[in-house]
Amino acid sequence: MEHELKNEGRYKYYESGEGIPIIILHGLMGGLSNFDGVANFFPAKGYKVVIPELPIYTQSILKTNVKAFAKYVKDFITFKGFDRVILLGNSLGGHIALYHTKMYPEKMLGLVITGSSGLYESAMGDSYPRRGDYDYIQKKAEAVFYDPKIATKEIVDEVYQMANDRIKLIKTLTIAKSAIRHNMAKDLPKMHVPTCIIWGKNDSVTPPDVAVEFDKLLPNSSLYWIDKCGHAAMMEHPDEFNELMYTWLKKVNL
Repeated sequence: MEHELKNEGRYKYYESGEGIPIIILHGLMGGLSNFDGVANFFPAKGYKVVIPELPIYTQSILKTNVKAFAKYVKDFITFKGFDRVILLGNSLGGHIALYHTKMYPEKMLGLVITGSSGLYESAMGDSYPRRGDYDYIQKKAEAVFYDPKIATKEIVDEVYQMANDRIKLIKTLTIAKSAIRHNMAKDLPKMHVPTCIIWGKNDSVTPPDVAVEFDKLLPNSSLYWIDKCGHAAMMEHPDEFNELMYTWLKKVNL
């Protein structure tokens, strides 16, 4: 994302547009630029898009968990003075959005998840990148997508750098354990916030049956599929992703 980030207090974030706030939560390896398609589309449709940088590697180890990140999001919403918001999360960001919805339903207008962890325990860190092995990390990064070319050198370099940073590696493993610990299966049936599930049919990180399970357990959900698509639908098929999400927002009057 080439746009200027705002730096206010303990928050760094991107913001564009006016209207109902759509707050976007990136994943563990996901940069803010993963959501360029969403950030360019929704302000023109009358929404305010806000993408905070999550403190995945900067909080203390005791606050490196799904619950603490959900609290961080709630504090950010309060800081921005938003009454209620739509949360959109991919991968770990989806899990944080789900946990935030469980803890703070009064802050939620709607929820959009794509390739989200929260049900499938090996979604994070089942075979973690080996330090120093660039080819291995490149293959792992490419496997995230249906089209391996989406895993640019920039993306691979970022994962490689993280895998070779001891503190980041420890925190990544801490988050992976936290994601397993904070399984949402028992919570989902009690969560009545309107939820849009957009999933890649070829997602090998959180396979399609995970999306089916989310849809089954959430009482107020709609499930949409994108063909020839892996774990990050908003990156691989941004136009289709935006149209599905926008159609759903209109359907639930948001």
